Amino acid sequence: MTGPVVAPLAHERGLSAEEGFAAGDPRSPTSTELGGPISTETRINERIRVPEVRLVGPNSEQVGIVRVEDALRLAYEADLDLVEVAPNARPPVCKIMDYGKFKYEAAQKQRESRRNQQMTVIKEQKLRPKIDDHDYETKKGHVIRFLEAGSKVKVTIMFRGREQSRPELGFRLLQRLGNDVGEFGYIETSAKQDGRNMTMVLAPHKGAKTRAKVQQAQPENG
Repeated sequence: MTGPVVAPLAHERGLSAEEGFAAGDPRSPTSTELGGPISTETRINERIRVPEVRLVGPNSEQVGIVRVEDALRLAYEADLDLVEVAPNARPPVCKIMDYGKFKYEAAQKQRESRRNQQMTVIKEQKLRPKIDDHDYETKKGHVIRFLEAGSKVKVTIMFRGREQSRPELGFRLLQRLGNDVGEFGYIETSAKQDGRNMTMVLAPHKGAKTRAKVQQAQPENG
């Protein structure tokens, strides 16, 4: 049975056996579009040197097990790359995709992830174990504003003198605060003794910073 008529293999087109691209090809791994050389950890095109692969099409459709030569032809016919996505599978799983675009989007996601990590701010709120109700409400309001802005809050109970013999006062106060601000955040690190002090870390619920931005924008749009 004759297979599908597809474009010739890379070596028939005079391309590099190592890369499967002609010099100057915009999909070349030296192209600035890819942001530098392709990592040896990911095999693409003629670097995939196995008899057959389990092929996934460009729209994530399952093609099935095909000869690697046919997979390469189909990728070239679609003006895309053949990328090994599961090298340890038997046979390896390969997908037809735009590898340059894939690497660019992956790099963007990594940068965004690092940016989000760097932007995580930890505020601190200090309380005394025998704080009065008015001061407690004031401090609680500060904690809520921090959480609504997307910041984590380290709450510190400061013990002095004989108060150090009453750690249960700090535990109860931190537990009370955690419950009171539960709508805005959650206890990320439970109360623990830290020398003369007792600390607890509160973190905002996911999306708190986005909601805060929306709320700030509403008066302007209204």
